[in-house]
Formats: sequence, C-alpha cells, structure tokens
Amino acid sequence: MHTEDSKQNYTSVSKFLLLEFSEVRELQIFYFFVFLALYLMTVSGNLLIVIAIAFDHHLHSPMYFFLINLAILDLGSISVIVPKSMANSLMNSRSISFSGCVAQVFFYFFFATADFSILTIMAHDRYVAICKPLQYEKIMHKGACIQMAVSAGIASMLYATLHTGGTFAINFCSNIVNQFFCEVPKLIKLSCSDLNLIEIGFLALGCSYGLGCFIFIIFTYMHIFAAVLRIPSEQGQKKALSTCLPHLIVVSLLLFSGMFQYARPPTNTFSDVDIIVSVIYTIIPPLLNPFIYSMRNKEIKTALWKLLHLSKMMSREVLL
Repeated sequence: MHTEDSKQNYTSVSKFLLLEFSEVRELQIFYFFVFLALYLMTVSGNLLIVIAIAFDHHLHSPMYFFLINLAILDLGSISVIVPKSMANSLMNSRSISFSGCVAQVFFYFFFATADFSILTIMAHDRYVAICKPLQYEKIMHKGACIQMAVSAGIASMLYATLHTGGTFAINFCSNIVNQFFCEVPKLIKLSCSDLNLIEIGFLALGCSYGLGCFIFIIFTYMHIFAAVLRIPSEQGQKKALSTCLPHLIVVSLLLFSGMFQYARPPTNTFSDVDIIVSVIYTIIPPLLNPFIYSMRNKEIKTALWKLLHLSKMMSREVLL
C-alpha cells in the first residue's frame, strides 16, 4: 500500500538522473569523444544520402524515396539520444529535465517505429522489383509510396503518444535511471503504482508489431531468394543477394536487441550488458544503414561524385 508521500514524489520530480559511464573524469571525456565520433559518422553518412538523392533527379524513384525517408529517420533517432549523453559526459552531469525525458521517450519511439516500418516497406519494394518486375510501376507508383510513408508516420506518431502517455502516467518513487538515456523499461522500474501495467501492455503491443513486421520481412525474403535462385546470371544473383542480406542483418539486429531490452520483465538487477545492448539498438543501425543501403550502391556513388565535382567547381568560381 502506497502512502501519500510516495505519490507526492511523482509531482516533485523535476528531473531524472541518468547513468554515468564512469566516475573517472578522464573516462567521461573518452566516452564523449567515442560518442562524438559515432554521432558525426552517422550524421554525415545519412546527410550525404539525403543530399545525393534530393539533388539527383535520376534517383527520384520508389527505392530511393524510401531510402531518403530512412536516412531522415535515422538522423532523428540518434539525435534524440546521443547529443544529450555527450553533453552530460562533457559537463560531468547526470541530469535530464522531466520534460526532456518526456520528449526523449516520445521522439525516440516515433523515429524508431517509423524506421522499422520503412524497413518493412523497403522489403516489400524489393519483393515487387525482383518477383514482379513487370508490375513494379503499377504497384509502386508515386501515390502508393507517399501513402505508405504517411501511414507509417501516422501509426508511429500514435504509438509514440500511447507509449509516452503510458510511461509518464505512473507515479515515480525515484528519479535515478540506470541507463544513459530515458529508456522505458528503466523508467517503469521506478514506478510505485499499478499503472505501469498499462505501459507494459503498450510494450507488448510494440513487440508484437515488431515481430509481425519481422515475420513479414522473412517471408518476403524467402520469395525473393527463391526468385533470385531462378536468375540465370550469377552476377544477377550476387547483386540481388548483396541487396537483401545486409537489409535482413540490420533488421534482425534492431529487432532482437530492442526486444531483449523491452520484452523482458523489468528487474532490479543491472549489468554492463544493458548498456551494450542499448548502444546496439540505438546507435549501430543508424550508423550502418547508410553504408549497407547506399554507399555500396553505384547510383548513389555516382550522385555523390557529381555533388563533389559541383562543389569543387563552385569553390573555384568563388576563388576566381
């Protein structure tokens, strides 16, 4: 039975204290530079994809439309978490405001859910391109692509709203979060009310959605692999498989590391594994996506070289 004092704690929480990577100042600075390097690599890689696709009309096709959406979502998802963690390490601080924590939960769920939805749509796009090439333009026309992307955004917005509302409707008995960002399972552990069952229900819904998308992707790739094996050209087989396999690896990495953190019951124990898994699902996919989906693509490389050549010409004109 909870007292009025424990309930009052919720209203008095104006900030949360996040986990420090280390109490040693030198190590805090080291973690700052590690996160800074990862963040700059991720941002530069995804920004290059956005710029290359936006300025090259040859890349205005369904596949690249979804790629630019993926890049923008990756920029958003990593920017919600990493800059605040870097700032805390640099300033030797642990705090994040209550409103900042709310915003972090909402926007991360929005970007992550939309990201996974776009990855699922991309699998469907590859399926139509490889298994039904003659019907591709009819199925994946501009209107259909926009409709799918907008639907993913609306569904993600709704899901993020439910999650955020469910998380911060609970009464908090503590403001110490055992994670380097406002991770929902760690926030639920701070609950001193039964309302956390609502949020656990939303987490189960999210895991079911993610698993459903993953099963859809698996079945999609089974059809793709079957079609690829029928391609007489060995080069054609390699090209199709090199496109699909990395996609499947990133989706698996994102789903299973996320489910490891969110699907298991909240516990009072904490280990370094929690941090490692959280880094894997929050930082690694946005970092790898530009290299897996785009940097290995000849058309993207050509577009980037054109941009580089154009920027050199413009800089010469300015100097003259």
